[in-house]
Amino acid sequence: MMRYHTYRTIIEPDGKSFHGYAPALPGCHTFGKTITETKRNLKEAISVYVESLIDDGEAIPEDASFESFETISFPLKKTYA
Repeated sequence: MMRYHTYRTIIEPDGKSFHGYAPALPGCHTFGKTITETKRNLKEAISVYVESLIDDGEAIPEDASFESFETISFPLKKTYA
């Protein structure tokens, strides 16, 4: 029986490329020239990461985090140039 795991991923601009990582999997990072490429690389990186944990007999982390997206607006009391 195949077991599925779901991990939250974050992709951020990094100069002329994109940096992607899975916060629940320490050290699981990748890069790509585009967001699409970074997503594809993340899927592969996560798969290899989890498979290496299985091969080493280690526990597979669960992603117990949650997401909250919000736009926050506030006035600046100081001016800047």
